[in-house]
Amino acid sequence: MENTAGQVPSAKSYRRQELRDFLMARRARISPAEAGLPDGGARRRTPGLRREEVAVLAGVGVSWYQWLEQGREITVSPQVLDAVARVLKLNAAERRHLYGLAGLNPPLPEAVDTDFCDGLHRLIDAWMPFPAHVMDAYWNLVAYNDAAGLTFGYSKDDTNCLISFFTSPLYRSRTNNRAELAATVVAQYRATASERPDDEGFRAVVEELATVSPEFAALWARGDVEASGQTQKEIVHPTVGSLHFESTHLRIPARPDLTIVLHNPLPDTDTAAKLERLTSPQGRRDTMRPVAG
Repeated sequence: MENTAGQVPSAKSYRRQELRDFLMARRARISPAEAGLPDGGARRRTPGLRREEVAVLAGVGVSWYQWLEQGREITVSPQVLDAVARVLKLNAAERRHLYGLAGLNPPLPEAVDTDFCDGLHRLIDAWMPFPAHVMDAYWNLVAYNDAAGLTFGYSKDDTNCLISFFTSPLYRSRTNNRAELAATVVAQYRATASERPDDEGFRAVVEELATVSPEFAALWARGDVEASGQTQKEIVHPTVGSLHFESTHLRIPARPDLTIVLHNPLPDTDTAAKLERLTSPQGRRDTMRPVAG
């Protein structure tokens, strides 16, 4: 898209135009009757809702809404955007899109999609005998397969992956390259939290963990940042010995608050065979027995 002078517009001007087009298109698709207003009959020239009607229904000033639709530099709050989204009957994806166009951090999904979550459970179960788990934006543990439970020692007491990494005696005892991995984990969590600097959920996790783990507090104070991607780790399991993994974080566009973490055995290791043995009926029975020698 170019302007009349043949120059490519700035990102800000492009976003403003996108905001204008988006709001106008969504106004046009909502009939007055759908919004609980009289339709105006043949005298009505504007398809859908008028700007002033959206403003009144959303409880905001007419001029303010007009400025919003024009992409002007105005103060925008999540509460007001939610009111506009409600009037325009935006779905979850459209609501997040509106936030982004208005220059705010998109909200995390609120409702739990049971069918979608069931699909994620089936996905990580299909990854067996390799470990896999699902976590939310704050790294709260949403689901994990049997291999993850057997490998990392996850149980019902583990509610947050970051907190468990630093406070679970079982997890700590099984992590071989701990110092290096701990620094990476903290740097990755800071990168995740930096995407939502005003989100108190991240602050709560950090403050809780810093009070009980001096190791975490020291690493967090370093201020290191590292994007999540692929991380190599070695887990020393009491039953099968050393397990070498490549851990991969996969974001889910349909649920941006969720991440799938897949642990794939490193090539040229016997990790895959050990996981087959660990997840077998005999391996499950022996999982807490130490390796001989």
